[in-house]
Amino acid sequence: MKHFLYPLSLLLLASCATNPPKSYDWQTDLHHRLSCDFNKSREDVQTYIRHYLPEVSDHQLSTWEATGALECMQLEGQKRYFQNAAPNLFRIDSACVAVKNARDGEGPSGRELDDKVNIPEILQDASAAKRGTYPLGAPKRMHVTYTLTVKADAVPAGQTVRCWLPFPRTDEVRQQEVKLLSVSQKNYRRAPSHATHSTLYLEKKAIAGQPTVFSETFEYTSYGAKFHLTPESCGTYNKKSKLYREYTAEREKHIVFTPRLRELAARLTAGETNPYLQAVRIFRWVDHFPWASAREYSTIDNIPEYVLQNRHGDCGQVSLLFITLCRICGIPARFESGFMMHPREQNLHDWAEIYFENTGWVPVDQSFGIPKDAKTDDEALFFLGGIDSWRMIVNRDFGRTLFPKKKYPRSETVDFQRGEVEWAGGNLYFDQWTYHMDVNYLKD
Repeated sequence: MKHFLYPLSLLLLASCATNPPKSYDWQTDLHHRLSCDFNKSREDVQTYIRHYLPEVSDHQLSTWEATGALECMQLEGQKRYFQNAAPNLFRIDSACVAVKNARDGEGPSGRELDDKVNIPEILQDASAAKRGTYPLGAPKRMHVTYTLTVKADAVPAGQTVRCWLPFPRTDEVRQQEVKLLSVSQKNYRRAPSHATHSTLYLEKKAIAGQPTVFSETFEYTSYGAKFHLTPESCGTYNKKSKLYREYTAEREKHIVFTPRLRELAARLTAGETNPYLQAVRIFRWVDHFPWASAREYSTIDNIPEYVLQNRHGDCGQVSLLFITLCRICGIPARFESGFMMHPREQNLHDWAEIYFENTGWVPVDQSFGIPKDAKTDDEALFFLGGIDSWRMIVNRDFGRTLFPKKKYPRSETVDFQRGEVEWAGGNLYFDQWTYHMDVNYLKD
């Protein structure tokens, strides 16, 4: 593991902001972001680890740091640990995982329990779908109130606070009957339906001593889907098409065909030319990386390389690795994200889509991967060409310009989920505001 500040190129700044004022300095901003993420001391980390390993030694800590299992870096001459470094250790290191499971027990997550019921519903509906149609199944309707609260006095009184809230896409077949019910401010602007990031834009003047609150309430119906993919069903690509050229190309900074990634893609797909079978090989290989809580993406120089270097990744990180490997192999692939909306487990979530001739775009959730209790190939590869019903789709790509444009670099320069906030004096980072989502699941 390398302990240094990751520089971001001017290209990234250009894609995330429109002419920030000359007083703005990215290195100062980046240092603040890293300070927020790497806020634990060695004592903090030892206290957590000793709950499971009372006799842990300094030598063992140093060994975990060297392998990247215990993430840390030097900031202002001091070693600081990622805020979730200690919990992540018991997700990444196999020996530590065994110790934690022996102590706490091992059971399915809330998401896995919800999907255990949902996936068979989708498979049944998809198998009954008419040939040639999008194989939708098991619709779920949700009523959502999303609230973003800027801390009191984060912005001087009388100054205008600009806010972008996430809003469900209206151009996605798996997401239908989207209805905006109420907005906290009368004057708001919705991004065009084709925009990469689906947003609701609001403004409000700050009041001294009071938080600045933005909220929206909406309903929508989310469908699961499962395509019946076979090697024979995936036709030969039209490599001259605009779609093929766009979605097999590199994209700064996180879809870059580095020598290591080119070599890996060639090794994983050696001897195989069918795009579906190539995608299966990539999917199965990336599935071996354990999930771990991620530092902010804006502080990482190249996310797929980061996953390979550190041997773990969260949903967006492994999705970008999958997408990059697919593109290197000539399989069109793109990024999607929003939220997982499972009744037992709601959270930010990212996944992918890949394109096959004669089929079209199909969903791929690399992070959910191969279910532990899968008994058939359909179940094992459900998330390659399938997706559960518990989603809110917000983004179709990453790191594009918001509507209307932001003046300062985004708090999340890659993804867009929690929202974004700024005022004339600068961007408001995540430590200056909170978000909350209330979800009610409506009966059919």
